[in-house]
Amino acid sequence: MTEASGFALSSSLGLTLVVIFGLAWILFGWYLGRANKTHEDFALAGRNVGFALASATAMATWVTSNTTLVAPQLTYQFGIWGMVGYSFAALGLILFAPLAARIKRLMPNGYTSGDFIRLRYGQAAWWAFIVISVVYAFGWLVSLGMAGGILLEALSGLDYHIGMTAILIICVGYTLFGGLRAVIATDFIQALIIIVGVVLIAWFLIDTVSLESIHSEVQTNHPQLLDLLFPAAIMFLFNNIFFGLGEIFHSNVWWSRALAFKGNVAFKAYLLGGILWLPIPIVTGFIALAAPQLGIFPPSADMVGPMVAAEVLGKVGAVVVFIVVFSALASSLDSLLAATSDLVTRDIYHKKLKPQATDKHLLRFNRYSILGLGVLTWLFCLPQIATLGALLNFAGAFVASTIFPVVLGLYQRRLSGGYAALAMTLGTLCGLVGYFVIGFYVAALVSCSVSAAICGLGLLLSKQQFDWQQLDEQEESSL
Repeated sequence: MTEASGFALSSSLGLTLVVIFGLAWILFGWYLGRANKTHEDFALAGRNVGFALASATAMATWVTSNTTLVAPQLTYQFGIWGMVGYSFAALGLILFAPLAARIKRLMPNGYTSGDFIRLRYGQAAWWAFIVISVVYAFGWLVSLGMAGGILLEALSGLDYHIGMTAILIICVGYTLFGGLRAVIATDFIQALIIIVGVVLIAWFLIDTVSLESIHSEVQTNHPQLLDLLFPAAIMFLFNNIFFGLGEIFHSNVWWSRALAFKGNVAFKAYLLGGILWLPIPIVTGFIALAAPQLGIFPPSADMVGPMVAAEVLGKVGAVVVFIVVFSALASSLDSLLAATSDLVTRDIYHKKLKPQATDKHLLRFNRYSILGLGVLTWLFCLPQIATLGALLNFAGAFVASTIFPVVLGLYQRRLSGGYAALAMTLGTLCGLVGYFVIGFYVAALVSCSVSAAICGLGLLLSKQQFDWQQLDEQEESSL
């Protein structure tokens, strides 16, 4: 390490980096936000996002605390399958590409994923979906806030609560000013930083430590990390595939982008975003395999990534690690704040509480929602009650139950709302039982399997023939 305190960066340098980045992003968000004249501008960037920005925001948003902190954590715990398993989450983006194109075609005036569930399946399924979405959103928001605190603490020794508070203030600030327009524009810059930074970190690590020495150390002292038949790791591999599909297929983070992209951009953007994202968890996960050789045994497994990179690369490397991970966290946190506030504003406030709200009123309430979500996330982050991996995989029991209701709802006329509601509810409950009784690495797998079985039964027994035109609420698009 380069600092006498044992950390790669001094606390003052870590805090300085946070302040510099924070001011830059908030000012940029304010500048972009000046173009927002209506609620549609704020929530969906005017539905006119082009291919370059669309691809960058898809990739950057999916590079989260999962990829930069949890992928190393699970490689440290599960070995080869930890990083390969995470790379399979790229399937979520790639397989969402055709769904995004269909969403854009069926719902040209839609705002949220909640709009689709309400119009396609009715109120019972909508309530089940909203509960799932809110639980998932808070789980992800809290994990991202925690990751900001963990990052600064691992690199500079700065108190966890300071780092956590700082990243929330920054992301709430520029999202509050600029809406989705600012989120997507900053994602473009953050995507470039992430790609270049991850490549640099991996290159320096291999050059300094070498692949041969890492492999030799792991094979001698931790052979289970190289075992391709490691049972828990194999279960994690399949569980993570369904977790990733559920995260993307249900989340308004991805639906709002599909609705914001112009023309036929959605399919190409999500496909390219998935391909660009695919190697990143492998690279970030590989970093953790060097930990035993370097004598690094982190107090918490989710700190292993930044600690290894900082040990090998010194102060300059620690700055690079900070910039890359901070960009990854910000690119996801801002997206989630914007998308979740849209759900609160559109699905709950506008559709349930105040259907006659004016456009100006909705725009103001959307901003209040972002601020409120930021405060609630901060409160949930204070105790730091779980590791990032445990927190995220808890949400897997919820989101995996939505995969088949969403996909079948977009392509099949027959599945009724009652079966969709039952699939999401029972799938989630069974997934939670699997999480607590067996382990986190089966929660999404169990949830998805139960939901699929119920949806299959629904297709056989449902009598309805849904009219796709009901998904286009043209009469409400002017509100």
